[in-house]
Amino acid sequence: MPNGNPQCNKPKPDMRNFALRDGNGDESGVFTGKSPRQAALKAANRGHTDIRLRERGTKKVHVFTGERVQVDKPKGAPAWMGDKIWKPQVKKMGIEKLE
Repeated sequence: MPNGNPQCNKPKPDMRNFALRDGNGDESGVFTGKSPRQAALKAANRGHTDIRLRERGTKKVHVFTGERVQVDKPKGAPAWMGDKIWKPQVKKMGIEKLE
């Protein structure tokens, strides 16, 4: 019971795990999010462009294309932040079913 919080180590029930797959079907990483798009944004922010996420516990593969673009920093950004920041963008191509 770290920090006196009994629920500290329990996973949040609304978060889902998505395994990143390559073209051969090998799974190389896991991204967590409430939606497939949120997990795909995390993958795109790490440089992945062809994003195929299998939802853990199902046979669904969510297919996205992704990229990182440099944009101006937001107006309310702190002073230490650079003038440009990297922002991920994804587009859903569809859902595939595994056999």
